[in-house]
Amino acid sequence: MADAPKSSKGGRNLIILLAVILAVIHQDFWFWDDNSLVLGFMPVGLAYHATFSIVAACLWALAIKIAWPHELEALAREGEAPAEPHSRESEAPAEPSESS
Repeated sequence: MADAPKSSKGGRNLIILLAVILAVIHQDFWFWDDNSLVLGFMPVGLAYHATFSIVAACLWALAIKIAWPHELEALAREGEAPAEPHSRESEAPAEPSESS
């Protein structure tokens, strides 16, 4: 089995820093009194939160790529027993339902 890539400490710190920044800028007090529309129909606060959600999803995808604990995953794989094939013979037949 090939060795899993190690996650970097610097990568984890970067993800933590970006998550903290996102938590701070999530408090969008600067758009509370802004009645302008984005694209002519969407309130700027809603557009901000839609964009924020996309950025947050990208951050978590980056977190999986950079800071995922591959060494824990490898340990879990080593402890797993091989899965046995599912046999239909071991299943009990379904009870027929009575119709009234």
